[in-house]
Amino acid sequence: MALKALDIFKLLPKTNCKECGCPTCLAFAMKLAQKQASLDDCPTASDDAKAQLEGAAAPPIQLVTIGAGPKKVQVGNETVMFRHDETFHHPPGIGTIIPDNLDDAALTERVAAAGKLQFHRVGTDIGITVVGVENVSGDSATFAATVERVKTLGLPMVLMAQGADQVAAALGVCADERPLIHAATADTCDAFAALAAEKTCPLVVSADTLEGLAELTEKAKAAGVEELMMTLTGASTPGELDALTSARQLATRKGMRSLGYPCLVTSTDEDVYRNVGKASTFVAKYAGVVLTSLYQPEHILPLLTVSQNIYTDPRKPIQVEPKLYEVGAVTPESPLLFTTNFSLTYYTVEGEVEASRVPAYIGVIDTEGTSVLTAFAADKLTSGEVAEFLNSETVTSKVSHKKVIIPGYVSVMSGAIKEDSGWEVLVGPREASGISKYLKTVWPAA
Repeated sequence: MALKALDIFKLLPKTNCKECGCPTCLAFAMKLAQKQASLDDCPTASDDAKAQLEGAAAPPIQLVTIGAGPKKVQVGNETVMFRHDETFHHPPGIGTIIPDNLDDAALTERVAAAGKLQFHRVGTDIGITVVGVENVSGDSATFAATVERVKTLGLPMVLMAQGADQVAAALGVCADERPLIHAATADTCDAFAALAAEKTCPLVVSADTLEGLAELTEKAKAAGVEELMMTLTGASTPGELDALTSARQLATRKGMRSLGYPCLVTSTDEDVYRNVGKASTFVAKYAGVVLTSLYQPEHILPLLTVSQNIYTDPRKPIQVEPKLYEVGAVTPESPLLFTTNFSLTYYTVEGEVEASRVPAYIGVIDTEGTSVLTAFAADKLTSGEVAEFLNSETVTSKVSHKKVIIPGYVSVMSGAIKEDSGWEVLVGPREASGISKYLKTVWPAA
């Protein structure tokens, strides 16, 4: 469990030498506790103090790396129960499961489908980051051959097998890729751990209780496995959610190292809606890897969207650059809209403008990454700022008319904007979904 500032202070030399950049050792201890400084900044800390502080500073959830190279996935390393306490650092690996009992044509189709599970959303490229290969056939050679085919995707792999022989065969073609081995049970832990230790691959341990998982993590660790994950078997979705929450709580708040590992969840329900629902649930709480049997884009995108929304720093809203954007083949007579620089707001507006097929300018005002109503309520979106933008050379050099379409939710600003800028103000729709119709019907008559 992480030490508090006073606990850290007791281990420091207390010389107030200021060489760390802080005025006192207590101030430095407070920075260490808040993860705003490194122990390396203290030149006179004793070796014993360093050992104690480094152990206490280790995140309660172990960092696990799956794969190798630029597409490797890192999960874990989390320190808090809730995002608003600090932030969540590593989004879960999300991927589809490819069984090894498909014929050649079906396997080719599934691998190709997995390769297309990449998307562009609100200015960011998102997509599956792992792929599971399941040994349904029970045959080692078939499993290894399927793994070799899936390896062409270039994504970190999860080797899903019940026997060590099958895992060993698969590792024969992909050990250098550092796949995640899934999953060692009480009966197979020795054999699986030996393989993982030999090939320096991360390993998943599997049990039907938290107590069973704690025993297996200790056993695998003693066998030389450096990176571990956990998966709970046999539980319903509510039961599994409760167990993952308890494990997270025991690790982050009680310092239980035997449960301080990221968890893996598989979602294989034949009902698409239940499958997506379960997978989305564990993206939020608290899986390190989520594997699903689904592989259609419309089924995977919701999971990636949940992850994208949760795994951002709540203290740093996703923003776009404040400037004048051109959508389509604009002319000086094209309509001009304005919005804020909150990323989701901008890309929603841009998408609707594109859908209208009416070339238009979108002026983006700097509101520190807040939405229209939030910015207006916090006085980050004012008529003066809008007027300054409208009359800037950036706008006047490209737009020949003096008409601006403002968001319907801030229609109360229309009079002030007109007075401050001298522009004619048109009140647009409240919801972005109305922009397309507005540009096609209202703007031509304006």
